[in-house]
Amino acid sequence: MVDREIKIVDTMIYFVRHAESPFVAGMERERGLSETGRHHAMQVKDVLRIETIDHILSSPYERAIQTVKPLADELQKDIVSYEDLRERELGSIGEMRFEAAKRKLYADFDYHYDAGESSFRARERAVRILDNILQAYEGQGIVIGTHGDIMTLMMSHYDDRYGIAFWESTSMPDIYRLAFQGNQLKDVKRLWQSSTERNDSN
Repeated sequence: MVDREIKIVDTMIYFVRHAESPFVAGMERERGLSETGRHHAMQVKDVLRIETIDHILSSPYERAIQTVKPLADELQKDIVSYEDLRERELGSIGEMRFEAAKRKLYADFDYHYDAGESSFRARERAVRILDNILQAYEGQGIVIGTHGDIMTLMMSHYDDRYGIAFWESTSMPDIYRLAFQGNQLKDVKRLWQSSTERNDSN
């Protein structure tokens, strides 16, 4: 009897933080990309078209969908959105500066502002979906159009080194490739970052 080595194929998650999107009060879900953002979305397509991509998923927010749409069009794949991959609801922060408000949420994962989500709650609902994705598409390549905050929270579930400093370092757009075996994170590689400085958009 000949022993056959079983090769375990990694599941590749490609987190694509959305491109530049002008802030419009009350339009958190609907606001799309700026002209610069649309240009960068084409660059995202060029980076990922050489990868093995089997599925394209996204946050339901328009700016995340628009960032991965050129890639979806190129590969002739549908974009499937998941409500629980949406950005964290920050809530009412009053006169506090945006960055300071975020730092407080990362310092205390149970804290939340009025009408907002704590880091723990936001991470819990997003990771639940991500775990399902890892199980359903094991051994495949999956692009996920996402946001800086919820991406950081998901990554922190698997490695607590991903926190506020990582969030502050991300650009719009940004691409990270995560290699998983089962639901165990094995490797993270930044594939590309834009030259656009990050701003107060999630």
